[in-house]
Amino acid sequence: MAAANEMTSGEFPEAVMPSCETREVLVGQKALVTGASSGIGRAVALALARAGADVVINYSSSPEAAEEVAAEIRGLGRRVLAHQADVSQEDQVHAMFQRMFTEFGTIDILVNNAGLQKDAPFDEMTLADWQLVLNVNLTGQFLCAREAVREFKRRGVVREVSCAAGKIISMSSVHEVIPWAGHVNYAASKGGVMMMTKSIAQEVAPYRIRVNSIAPGAIRTPINKDAWSTPEALKELYKLIPYRRIGEPDEIGRAAVWLASDASDYVNGITLFVDGGMTLYPGFETGG
Repeated sequence: MAAANEMTSGEFPEAVMPSCETREVLVGQKALVTGASSGIGRAVALALARAGADVVINYSSSPEAAEEVAAEIRGLGRRVLAHQADVSQEDQVHAMFQRMFTEFGTIDILVNNAGLQKDAPFDEMTLADWQLVLNVNLTGQFLCAREAVREFKRRGVVREVSCAAGKIISMSSVHEVIPWAGHVNYAASKGGVMMMTKSIAQEVAPYRIRVNSIAPGAIRTPINKDAWSTPEALKELYKLIPYRRIGEPDEIGRAAVWLASDASDYVNGITLFVDGGMTLYPGFETGG
């Protein structure tokens, strides 16, 4: 294959240039992780900081928990900023990015992690519950990604920092492809995240902006504690996981570091499933 087109500004590349030297760490990069005060978001923020990035921790509630994460990141010698914002609100997202630009100068990595569930049987689901989940899980990712892309295009590639002008990582779910009865709003939001991620990736790739997603399976977080907190619950859960164990938040963090690093510079528009094989249709493992 021919060498990739290189660019150094917000314009489309015009000349064929060698690909830049890859870096496996994130030293000098500025990251924003939404929903980073607990669970997967917390693990991702810490993993990015361990890899060298300065991090903005977005949270919607519990400033105490956000400050605990911030303190851990400071302990790693990285700059950190905790910022409260509802990612479904355009004005709050804009203000969060402007504060990041004031404090950190720019953004190199966005991890769109904020999300929630509001479960109910379909015929009992209220319009408010439907809209709440779609607003946070899908519209929130749109608003944050749009702000990031605007900055990536404005600034362009800084070769001393990264091969790419910017990286966006959408936090999806195995339920972007696995239907989930009783959770129609959540599954619909994650299906939307999948197609939005791929469509943005297709559009902005010529600007050297990479957009990918991570789709976790069953991960040991507070949001799904009922599924793993007892031996009986784990036994049932393992029927859905060919690898026969639950995932840990740090495993999602390591996947995010790889997707954010130059080690994955030729990876664009994918969903990386981190699920122990949950998407392998385990009900058919004995022949159906």
